[in-house]
Amino acid sequence: MARLIRTVFDRRVREIGLTRAQWLVLTRLYRRPGASQSELAEMLEIDRASAGRMIDRMEKSGWIERRADGLDRRIWRLHLTTEARRMHAKMWRRAEATVDDALGPLSLAERAQFTRMAARVKERLQQMASGPDGPAAVRSARARAA
Repeated sequence: MARLIRTVFDRRVREIGLTRAQWLVLTRLYRRPGASQSELAEMLEIDRASAGRMIDRMEKSGWIERRADGLDRRIWRLHLTTEARRMHAKMWRRAEATVDDALGPLSLAERAQFTRMAARVKERLQQMASGPDGPAAVRSARARAA
Protein backbone atom coordinates (compact mmCIF):
# COMPACT_ATOMS: atom_id res chain seq x y z
CA MET A 1 0.00 0.00 0.00
CA ALA A 2 2.79 2.46 0.89
CA ARG A 3 4.39 1.87 -2.50
CA LEU A 4 1.12 2.64 -4.30
CA ILE A 5 0.62 5.84 -2.31
CA ARG A 6 4.21 6.89 -3.16
CA THR A 7 3.57 6.14 -6.84
CA VAL A 8 0.43 8.30 -6.89
CA PHE A 9 2.18 11.03 -4.92
CA ASP A 10 5.21 10.92 -7.26
CA ARG A 11 2.89 11.60 -10.20
CA ARG A 12 1.20 14.48 -8.40
CA VAL A 13 4.40 16.25 -7.37
CA ARG A 14 5.96 15.70 -10.79
CA GLU A 15 3.31 18.20 -11.98
CA ILE A 16 4.99 20.87 -9.83
CA GLY A 17 8.47 19.86 -11.00
CA LEU A 18 9.68 17.58 -8.19
CA THR A 19 11.38 14.24 -8.48
CA ARG A 20 11.19 11.62 -5.74
CA ALA A 21 14.77 12.37 -4.69
CA GLN A 22 13.97 16.08 -4.40
CA TRP A 23 10.80 15.65 -2.37
CA LEU A 24 12.57 13.22 -0.06
CA VAL A 25 15.36 15.76 0.57
CA LEU A 26 12.84 18.57 1.11
CA THR A 27 10.92 16.45 3.61
CA ARG A 28 13.96 15.30 5.55
CA LEU A 29 15.52 18.78 5.80
CA TYR A 30 12.18 20.35 6.68
CA ARG A 31 11.94 17.96 9.62
CA ARG A 32 15.64 18.18 10.53
CA PRO A 33 17.00 21.60 9.54
CA GLY A 34 20.74 21.81 9.99
CA ALA A 35 21.42 18.14 9.28
CA SER A 36 24.86 17.38 7.91
CA GLN A 37 25.45 15.75 4.53
CA SER A 38 26.28 12.47 6.31
CA GLU A 39 23.11 12.64 8.38
CA LEU A 40 21.03 13.35 5.29
CA ALA A 41 22.62 10.42 3.47
CA GLU A 42 21.75 8.17 6.41
CA MET A 43 18.15 9.44 6.49
CA LEU A 44 17.81 8.79 2.75
CA GLU A 45 19.61 5.45 3.01
CA ILE A 46 22.08 6.37 0.28
CA ASP A 47 25.84 6.76 0.22
CA ARG A 48 27.44 10.10 1.09
CA ALA A 49 28.73 10.69 -2.45
CA SER A 50 25.24 10.32 -3.94
CA ALA A 51 23.85 12.63 -1.26
CA GLY A 52 26.61 15.12 -2.02
CA ARG A 53 25.76 15.21 -5.73
CA MET A 54 22.07 15.66 -4.94
CA ILE A 55 22.84 18.46 -2.48
CA ASP A 56 25.10 20.16 -5.03
CA ARG A 57 22.29 20.14 -7.63
CA MET A 58 19.71 21.43 -5.16
CA GLU A 59 22.10 24.12 -3.94
CA LYS A 60 22.67 25.28 -7.54
CA SER A 61 18.88 25.40 -7.98
CA GLY A 62 18.60 27.65 -4.95
CA TRP A 63 16.78 25.18 -2.70
CA ILE A 64 19.49 24.30 -0.18
CA GLU A 65 22.12 26.39 1.49
CA ARG A 66 25.16 25.09 3.28
CA ARG A 67 26.13 26.79 6.53
CA ALA A 68 29.32 26.18 8.46
CA ASP A 69 29.03 24.19 11.68
CA GLY A 70 29.99 26.31 14.66
CA LEU A 71 32.00 23.55 16.32
CA ASP A 72 33.55 21.58 13.45
CA ARG A 73 34.91 23.34 10.37
CA ARG A 74 34.72 20.11 8.34
CA ILE A 75 30.93 19.93 8.64
CA TRP A 76 28.41 21.93 6.64
CA ARG A 77 24.87 22.17 7.93
CA LEU A 78 22.07 21.99 5.37
CA HIS A 79 19.09 24.33 5.40
CA LEU A 80 16.14 24.87 3.08
CA THR A 81 15.89 28.23 1.39
CA THR A 82 12.69 30.27 1.39
CA GLU A 83 11.92 28.99 -2.11
CA ALA A 84 12.37 25.38 -0.97
CA ARG A 85 10.06 25.93 2.00
CA ARG A 86 7.43 27.31 -0.39
CA MET A 87 7.84 24.22 -2.58
CA HIS A 88 7.56 22.02 0.52
CA ALA A 89 4.24 23.70 1.38
CA LYS A 90 2.91 22.99 -2.15
CA MET A 91 4.16 19.44 -1.93
CA TRP A 92 2.60 18.95 1.51
CA ARG A 93 -0.83 20.05 0.25
CA ARG A 94 -0.56 17.39 -2.46
CA ALA A 95 0.52 14.80 0.11
CA GLU A 96 -2.53 15.54 2.28
CA ALA A 97 -4.80 15.39 -0.76
CA THR A 98 -3.28 12.05 -1.78
CA VAL A 99 -3.98 10.53 1.64
CA ASP A 100 -7.50 12.00 1.68
CA ASP A 101 -8.18 10.58 -1.78
CA ALA A 102 -6.79 7.17 -0.81
CA LEU A 103 -8.98 7.05 2.29
CA GLY A 104 -11.99 8.37 0.36
CA PRO A 105 -13.94 5.08 0.30
CA LEU A 106 -13.82 4.86 4.13
CA SER A 107 -16.32 6.40 6.50
CA LEU A 108 -15.04 8.71 9.25
CA ALA A 109 -15.31 5.85 11.76
CA GLU A 110 -13.42 3.50 9.43
CA ARG A 111 -10.71 6.14 8.90
CA ALA A 112 -10.27 6.52 12.65
CA GLN A 113 -10.12 2.75 13.11
CA PHE A 114 -7.63 2.39 10.23
CA THR A 115 -5.45 5.16 11.70
CA ARG A 116 -5.40 3.47 15.12
CA MET A 117 -4.59 0.07 13.64
CA ALA A 118 -1.85 1.45 11.39
CA ALA A 119 -0.31 3.26 14.37
CA ARG A 120 -0.22 0.00 16.34
CA VAL A 121 1.46 -1.82 13.47
CA LYS A 122 3.97 1.02 13.08
CA GLU A 123 4.75 0.95 16.81
CA ARG A 124 5.35 -2.80 16.62
CA LEU A 125 7.62 -2.44 13.62
CA GLN A 126 9.59 0.28 15.42
CA GLN A 127 10.04 -2.04 18.39
CA MET A 128 11.21 -4.83 16.10
CA ALA A 129 13.62 -2.52 14.30
CA SER A 130 15.09 -1.09 17.50
CA GLY A 131 16.49 -4.35 18.79
CA PRO A 132 15.85 -7.88 19.88
CA ASP A 133 12.31 -8.66 20.91
CA GLY A 134 12.13 -10.27 24.27
CA PRO A 135 9.02 -12.07 25.42
CA ALA A 136 8.10 -9.07 27.60
CA ALA A 137 7.96 -6.76 24.57
CA VAL A 138 5.77 -9.21 22.67
CA ARG A 139 3.44 -9.68 25.66
CA SER A 140 3.24 -5.92 26.12
CA ALA A 141 2.30 -5.39 22.48
CA ARG A 142 -0.32 -8.16 22.68
CA ALA A 143 -1.79 -6.68 25.86
CA ARG A 144 -2.19 -3.27 24.19
CA ALA A 145 -3.87 -4.91 21.22
CA ALA A 146 -6.44 -6.69 23.39
